[in-house]
Amino acid sequence: MKVEILTIGDEVVRGEIVDSNKALIAQRLLGLDLECQHQVSLRDDPADMRAAFKLAIERSDVVIVSGGLGPTRDDLTTEVLAETLGRELELDDDSLEQMKSFFARVGREMAETNRKQAFFPTGSDILKNPVGTAPGFSVEENGTVFFCLPGVPRELSLMLEEQVLPRVEARLESLGSVTRIRARLLRTFGVGESTLEKQLSTIAREGDVELAFRTSFPDNFLRVMARGASIEAADVKIESVVQQIHEHLGDLVYAEGEERMEEVVGGLLTEQGRTVALAESCTGGLIAEKLTDVPGSSAYFLGGVVAYANSAKEAILGVPSSLLEEHGAVSSQVARSMAEGVCKRFGADIGVSTTGISGPGGGSPEKPVGLVHVAMYQRPAEGRHETEGFIHSSEFIFPLDRTRHRVLTTQTVLDWLRRRLLGVELIDPDLLRTKGGSSAPGLGGTQKKQ
Repeated sequence: MKVEILTIGDEVVRGEIVDSNKALIAQRLLGLDLECQHQVSLRDDPADMRAAFKLAIERSDVVIVSGGLGPTRDDLTTEVLAETLGRELELDDDSLEQMKSFFARVGREMAETNRKQAFFPTGSDILKNPVGTAPGFSVEENGTVFFCLPGVPRELSLMLEEQVLPRVEARLESLGSVTRIRARLLRTFGVGESTLEKQLSTIAREGDVELAFRTSFPDNFLRVMARGASIEAADVKIESVVQQIHEHLGDLVYAEGEERMEEVVGGLLTEQGRTVALAESCTGGLIAEKLTDVPGSSAYFLGGVVAYANSAKEAILGVPSSLLEEHGAVSSQVARSMAEGVCKRFGADIGVSTTGISGPGGGSPEKPVGLVHVAMYQRPAEGRHETEGFIHSSEFIFPLDRTRHRVLTTQTVLDWLRRRLLGVELIDPDLLRTKGGSSAPGLGGTQKKQ
């Protein structure tokens, strides 16, 4: 089954809005083992739309259309598709009544222009919209079925799940023997695409398994896709390749699927019953935001301090003024003192700190823009002397703009937490750094214990 996605709207083509609908539809289709063949964005132009509809009939079995079902003059999808298929527009009384009821519920009078949303090409199957005014519809022509949905992401998502995918799945099952597609997403952090390609150069080079690379700063994703005569056959192929990737990359792979780094860290902290506190300078609270974005984070995140001024580092974190005077705020000595200070202040098991120069100004030849120091302190186990606690720090220069500098530093801290909780070596990210770091990323299946 060949599937095509058409998104319609001048605002999409001009870049005034991010076209998230294409990605959403394609991802949901993968859940049915269907890989999208074509994705096209169109202006609200009847000639362009007619050409796209005709081409879709020639090359695709299923066409999912987003946008152009609204009440305004530039919402043309229904009219142009009907014209292209040589069909009349018919009023659907049920849709009109539901539309009137919708406006009555929200205390508004329905404008006459909304009435056009209740007209559909003859022979259409109406797709109910539970949260908006614009119903969708499906219509078939020469074996190609069009599913037309509103462009509002919330409405499209619900209708896709409730109305479209079940119909697509039914058509798929009616075909009997078809090639099934399975996909897995592996998330990595610490090295760039070229390094990943080199390490995995011998994997998935032939057969029915493909390996694709995608950067989503600061991470790199690996998409493994396998084809087989059955879901079971495809799963066997994909499992073999995923296992090989884990063996080659080891702990560079931090998660599979949609699990984010902060969720991985939160899970480990919860499992081990450990707590963490943060002392942030250049990251400005971004690490705390990531950690607290995970439900249940109050069980392990005790608190954080955004200490920009030296006076705050001294008064709140207990950083000695002598360290600040001798080494400056952006230094490994101060970073270590901040990590230990916040750990003790909150009574946490682990304290982490960041201090750096995110730019664009504020640098010097000795301490250039992009410089950042990261430190981690873990208090000693029960019954051990205080000086036996774990402490580690690294220096980096990330030649990035202010926003990405903070993002990369934040992900580095989260990865350090993950590694420390797993009991493996704290390795530093190799991507985009010009110097610094206490160790290079490891690329083996096992790593040195600390």
